[in-house]
Order: sequence, then structure tokens, then C-alpha cells
Amino acid sequence: MSLLQNLTSDTSSDPRLEQLTAWLATLNVVDAASARPASADASFRRYFRVDVLPEQQAALGATLVVMDAPPERENVLAFVKLDEMLAHAGVSVPRIVATDYERGFLLMSDLGVTTYLQVLNHDNASTMYAEALEALVKFQLTSQPGVLPEYDRAFMLREMNLFPEWYIGKHLNATLSDKQAAELQGVFDAILANVTAQQQVYVHRDFHSRNLMWMDAGNPGVLDFQDALYGPVTYDLASLLRDAYVQWDEELVLDWAIRYWQHAKAVGLPVNPDIDGFYQDFEYAGLQRHLKILGLFCRLNYRDGKDQYLHDLPTVMDYVRKTAGRYKELRPLVRLLDQLEDKRPQVGYTF
Repeated sequence: MSLLQNLTSDTSSDPRLEQLTAWLATLNVVDAASARPASADASFRRYFRVDVLPEQQAALGATLVVMDAPPERENVLAFVKLDEMLAHAGVSVPRIVATDYERGFLLMSDLGVTTYLQVLNHDNASTMYAEALEALVKFQLTSQPGVLPEYDRAFMLREMNLFPEWYIGKHLNATLSDKQAAELQGVFDAILANVTAQQQVYVHRDFHSRNLMWMDAGNPGVLDFQDALYGPVTYDLASLLRDAYVQWDEELVLDWAIRYWQHAKAVGLPVNPDIDGFYQDFEYAGLQRHLKILGLFCRLNYRDGKDQYLHDLPTVMDYVRKTAGRYKELRPLVRLLDQLEDKRPQVGYTF
């Protein structure tokens, strides 16, 4: 049974949905029986859209969204904490209407049904990305150490190790030789040396087109922020501009990155003062993320049965190869991929 079918099945075969419906009925805010799938993501969370009772619509709108986050797997408290932090920074996020922390239920305002990914095109991209980057800067400007957990070296290395385990081992069905493993570790060390040396700010960690909602006003609406950490200043920029789900020409990405850099410097964010150094920081943060994503997408397929993420592997691999090919200390990664995928080297431009 697919996830969507499971979401829409009878509540008797879905104990959590039964509990969720019963909880909603106690609130006297929504029509509990109207719950229908809103979305499902790569985590254990799932979302339902519910109709607001007529007498509550003036205050709450026509619909609300309810989150089902199994407490043994997900942290609703973290979501609420980050929601408050982002709202305080002036970012558009859902307004919390009701909570059941013990069971992992959360009722919140509805930011709509249209993601950035659904409406982005070459005509509106510059405006939409400018608004997204403005929201990002607002959040980064509120950064303080000691508030969020650190996005440290050990955490990043665990993420990148998904790549040899799930992409190389499971997807390619390959085993690295000792020499290959050492070369890959050398690339990891080079990435980590750069990324951990960057100045630290609040990091959303999944700031991309599927988690940004297009709205009539206050763009973008920001979702999926509960895993935010305190980490490298370029990470969310790379997440947005080197998006796994939509790819733009390098010239556009460079232009948007420079505009962010100029704005960030002007408002006092701790970006690299040298544009070449800043762009390298951006590329290394993106490469760390993309190696993690290659492993994560494969794990979602082979372990969790979510095969739709395999369709995005070519885009992510294109980012990895292009970035690694531009820097001498990262080029062993390209050679390793050529060996594993039996590809001939292609001539291309570097800088």
C-alpha cells in the first residue's frame, strides 16, 4: 500500500489517525471528519488539511493543517520553538493553534497548497529568490550561540557517510578498496576543514523550493524547520540555490549568490569578506549537503520504499561532479566516481 493510500484508509487500520481525529474533535475548532492528506515528506511526519468550523473561520481561515509526528521519532517541541524564533525574526511561518506534545499532534495555520517548486520559472525566479533570501537574512540576523545545537564536524561527517554506505554500497553495489576509501576520506576532510571554519549562524538545513510556500503576501511561507542547527553561514544559501529539485544556470546562481553576499555584508552577517572565498565556502557547503543527499535519497528508496527520490539523483550528482571538478583537493572524488560508474572523463571548463 502506498503512503497516500495509507493516509486515506479507514482510521481503524491507522491507530494514530484515529487518535488524531479524536483529539481534533475535542478542540471545537475544526471538522475532524474532514481530515485529508496535505502532504507527506521524507521524515516520519505527515500532514492533514482540515476544514475550520464556520464560527471560527473569521479568526482562523477556512482550513488548518494538522501535523502527526510520532513522538518516538519526531520532536514537536523543537518545531514550536523554531516556529516562534522564525516568527520573531519576521519570517512567515505557520501560527500554532493547538498542541498535544505527548502524542505528537500539532494544529497550525495553513500556508496554502502552492510550493515555490510549483510556480518557479525563468520570469519570476529572480523575484521569488530575492524574497526567499530576504527571509533567510532575517532569520540569520537573529542568530545567537548556545540557543540551537551545533552543526559540528561529527554531525556533518555522519551525514556524508551516508554517501559511501547507501549510494556507493547499496545503489552502485560497490565496495571501496583501501586506497579509494582513503581518497574519499581525504575529500571529506577537505570539505569539513572549509565548512567548519565558516562563521556560524542559525541554519534551517532544508531551505529549498519544496519547503517554501508561495502566498499572496509575505513570501515565502517557510516550513520544515524543526531540525535547525547553529552552523555554517553559507549552508542554507547552497540549499536554496543548488536545490535538488530544480536546477538553474550557473550564471544565475552566481548572480543570486553575489546579491546575497552584498546584502549580508551590508547588514553585518559574518560572511567571508572576499567574494572568491565566499563563493568557495558556498560551493563546499553545497558539496557536503549533496553528498549527504545522494546517500539519503538512496536510503529513502532501499530502506523506506520511497522510490520517487531516485528521480532527483542525476541533478544532485551533476552538482557534485561540477563542484568537485573545480578544486584540486576535491578532484579525487570525480576520479572515484568515474571508476565506480565506469565513465570516461569529459572535458570541461574549470575556475
